[in-house]
Amino acid sequence: MPKLIRLYITHVAIGFGIAAVFVGMLLWFNIANLWHLISTSDKGWLALLVLWFANGIVFAGVQFAIAVMRMKDDDDDEPRGGRRQRVMRAQPQLIPVRVEAGRDQRFVRKN
Repeated sequence: MPKLIRLYITHVAIGFGIAAVFVGMLLWFNIANLWHLISTSDKGWLALLVLWFANGIVFAGVQFAIAVMRMKDDDDDEPRGGRRQRVMRAQPQLIPVRVEAGRDQRFVRKN
């Protein structure tokens, strides 16, 4: 099995495990009266499954994203070589602008 597929499966399983702990804590502390709602409903197991699966998708995605971002490519740390060239910057030059003499028309009152 390729390393990337193994990495993905491992971290998705970790994410779903974290989601199971999270949902368990939601029920244990009875947040928003979830324990009562799930335990007294005849379809409570379905609500529990949907809650775990939805949180599992989120936690698995975050877990895999963190794993990918922590991967290190050793080739990027070394200098590439070559010589640094000096950047030539152009000197600012003044550009003449012709303006008609007279009053500025924006501030003239019109009666």
